[in-house]
Amino acid sequence: MDADIRNERSIEQALASAYGAVNAVSLYVEHGRDTFHAVHVEAAQRLAAVARRAAVERLVHISGIGSDATSPSLYIRKRGEGENAVRNSFADVVVVRPAVMFGPDDAFLTTILGLVRRLPVYPMFGDGLTRLQPAYVDDVAAAVATLMQAPAGGPSVFECAGPRIYTYRQLLEVVAREAGATPMLLPVPFAMWHALAWCAEMLPSPPITRNQIELMQVDTVRSPGMPGFDELGLEPRSVEEVLATMVNKR
Repeated sequence: MDADIRNERSIEQALASAYGAVNAVSLYVEHGRDTFHAVHVEAAQRLAAVARRAAVERLVHISGIGSDATSPSLYIRKRGEGENAVRNSFADVVVVRPAVMFGPDDAFLTTILGLVRRLPVYPMFGDGLTRLQPAYVDDVAAAVATLMQAPAGGPSVFECAGPRIYTYRQLLEVVAREAGATPMLLPVPFAMWHALAWCAEMLPSPPITRNQIELMQVDTVRSPGMPGFDELGLEPRSVEEVLATMVNKR
């Protein structure tokens, strides 16, 4: 079934007789009317409002660790505003905040794997000290499926992060080791990355954007005390486990 989250009638048709709904619509690059505000705030609120009117029993909203309505980063701020907008329209919504997600054929780990194999020198974001706690996409999906079946009244926010925290440099070293590659890791200042991304955004399909650079300047790790995989009875898989499969397939 096709549905356009920007169109209320389309959402109504998709949710007719539905038990639950999961909003996993996201945007990394603004273009035309598809802005961060339009997708992460307005469209998310539209879906939540229609779900409430349709008597949908369970709504799960996919956000992200670090979402903050007061952030100076436009992307992060709109993610936070989106959470607030959804709560205002669907009181019992469950918000799932994944860390950076990875999996076969993704735009994160697969890209790094391809680059460490090809490049003798790998340009890092800053000094490579940003902390990441990557989550396997299938584990996040399992968390969502579990929440769709869980009894009402539990925690309203879950932060889903993997079993290990890496610095960006450590993550690159792990990927390179699994791939049998030995690139030199070259620190590149964030100011230079922002300048490169500004130029790249002039292309029809930019390979990198300033918003993505901003995300790489912020640690994305699970907050202490926040419920996550453990509370759902799930054991998340590590980057190394999934990488072994990815490397063997390529």
